[in-house]
Amino acid sequence: MTPANHKFANLRIALVHYWMVNHGGGERVLEALAELFPHADVFVVVADPKTVSPEILRHRLKTSFLQHIPGSVRYYRHFLPLYPIALEGLDLSSYDLVISHESGPAKGVITRPDALHICYCSSPMRYIWDMSAEYRNDMNRVTRSIFSVASNYMRMWDFVSASRVDHFVANSNFVASRITKYYRRECTVIYPPVDVSSALVSSTTDDYYLMVGRLARYKRVDLAIAAFNENGRCLRIVGEGPLRRSLQKQARSNIYFLGRLSDHEIREQYSRCRALVFPGQEDFGIVPVEAQAFGKPVIAYGAGGALDTVIPVQAGINSAEFATGILFHPQDPAALASAIRFFEEQEGRFRPDYIRSHALQFSVGEFKRKISKHVADCAVHSAAKSSVPWKSPIPA
Repeated sequence: MTPANHKFANLRIALVHYWMVNHGGGERVLEALAELFPHADVFVVVADPKTVSPEILRHRLKTSFLQHIPGSVRYYRHFLPLYPIALEGLDLSSYDLVISHESGPAKGVITRPDALHICYCSSPMRYIWDMSAEYRNDMNRVTRSIFSVASNYMRMWDFVSASRVDHFVANSNFVASRITKYYRRECTVIYPPVDVSSALVSSTTDDYYLMVGRLARYKRVDLAIAAFNENGRCLRIVGEGPLRRSLQKQARSNIYFLGRLSDHEIREQYSRCRALVFPGQEDFGIVPVEAQAFGKPVIAYGAGGALDTVIPVQAGINSAEFATGILFHPQDPAALASAIRFFEEQEGRFRPDYIRSHALQFSVGEFKRKISKHVADCAVHSAAKSSVPWKSPIPA
């Protein structure tokens, strides 16, 4: 057992996740937490056995009653009004430390009065808060009416359940500001784990730009298509999603849709591109960090998590030698096209080794170290208010 784990060996620990139906950034956070706390039990609302990773399978995995309803794994989003009942029905009465990972509704579990509950928040539920109008506009009339009622109820429950959390941790400063706005809570920022160790800086750069991600509306692939339709540069787009067909109709012959690629194939695309294009607003955004791990500059919309992960070229402040990309604003094709032109003027001055070194601060190891320290600090802080044996001083 590592020293980081040894601090918590005498605690009963529960890790609470929202749902486990695919494998993305949220699941990588859960896996890192599971590695850090190897004796913890894992709770989720629903889980698809085909997508549960070997790391999670090494733990005792518990699901809610929704797991036994036919179709719940496939249509899990449709069960939104039942999530409060499902989460509150999970029995956490025997656990001393509860770490919930929130992007869906995970923090709403009920713990013992003397238990320590820390919520690592990747995002307050966007579909009931700041993006609710966008989600509602994409629905038919019947679904929209049901969603309006359900989301109103969920917002009230989500706000109230935030009071059950002892300490919030946000994955970016943007998410921290949303936690303060919607929950009226302060929090610590700890960046999520990104696999940067396997990336290498290539000596070869091919003549193309790259986009990686789900082809969904908020990714703003349409902005990139408009900009590259105009400038004629080669753009490769990796990913699948509901908008693929309509986006392909908009794109000219210099834009290539590569679909879903293997991890190895994506690494190859990262390693040889000129730069990553990232026109959407993300809560954190793992893709820009992955690109920077390969020493590649990022051309990103200047909002959201990109403000935490990209060091921009700024006149009079820092040049391309000490930057990792370019931020553009406003969020429109003209601004993106201008940023691409500026990048090409500065391209030869970017230093791949500097860009990669910047990405290393977002590693899995750094995440584990900071989470471990934060949990220990919270436990020590709580010890003054409790006489429970497990809250005796924890070694630093």
